[in-house]
Amino acid sequence: SSISKPDSGNVEANKQKILKLLEEKGDVTNNNVEELLSVSDATATRYLDELEKDGRIKQIGLTGHYVYYEEVI
Repeated sequence: SSISKPDSGNVEANKQKILKLLEEKGDVTNNNVEELLSVSDATATRYLDELEKDGRIKQIGLTGHYVYYEEVI
């Protein structure tokens, strides 16, 4: 039995879209990612967490509307 799981190529493509948006805007929020990729809040958070773990972005602020992300230079 095969369990369907997200296409990892698609995940990487979506991360690249987030990084491109970050370059254009200077910073992004979870809501920006939700709108950009038409994904849920949880999925947007997961993408941002993965990019943060990869050392590509950093979180500014701790909770809620005060949180945004910047590119690590």
